[in-house]
Amino acid sequence: MTTQAEKAQTLARLHAAPEILRVVNVWDAVSARTIAALPESRAIATAGHSIAATFGYPDGQVPLETMLDMVGRIVEAVGDLPVSTDLDAGYGDPGETVRRAIGKGVVGANVEDRLVPLDEAVANVEAIIAAGEAEGVPFVLNARTDAFVRAGKRPVEESVADAIERGRAYLAAGADLVFVPGILNADIARQLVEGIGERKISVIGVPGALSAGEYEALGVARISYGPMTQRVALTALQDLAADLYADGVIPASTRALN
Repeated sequence: MTTQAEKAQTLARLHAAPEILRVVNVWDAVSARTIAALPESRAIATAGHSIAATFGYPDGQVPLETMLDMVGRIVEAVGDLPVSTDLDAGYGDPGETVRRAIGKGVVGANVEDRLVPLDEAVANVEAIIAAGEAEGVPFVLNARTDAFVRAGKRPVEESVADAIERGRAYLAAGADLVFVPGILNADIARQLVEGIGERKISVIGVPGALSAGEYEALGVARISYGPMTQRVALTALQDLAADLYADGVIPASTRALN
């Protein structure tokens, strides 16, 4: 049985590897088992938006107890694979929230800065890293900056500069990666890698974004897909339902994954 500390070390190594780490986000035990069964899966990442939707909550409003319960079930479902979870903005106490997540078997997390003042955001990063140290787990923080998704109408150059300033500060405070969600073209991704560091940037794969291979060539460390994976699954479900209502049949190619 792989220890929790060993899982954390594995996740950190995957981030530092020359190959981009692809994590296909999950939202419950059966989606986690389905992804973990693929030989290509090296780590598991949860999508907070998708977990919230599973329980009928808007993104960012699922109660912490509900989130942690599901995360614990996901950890149990995937065996020795390291699990990184989405903890929104830390639920008001990022250090304590991470301590509790570690208690569920988690070894890494995304935590949003929501563009709070930089000193406050850095203190949150420091609290998260300290919580991991206190629990004996080298916690792998994928520190998220909302420099693009909360940019409003400011010029893109300002968002790039903000992301670089925040990213450097988060790494200096102990974060492993800097997560910069948004549709990042090649030029912006290149600027972020040059400003923050090679294999130190994490991005999200959404419609209109580059492919994983293209980001890898630019020096990006990790790509995840957030709520997109659940949206694809729900699209397939709704399309199937429409076909069944039209007197269709269950496709013969359906696999017994549950």
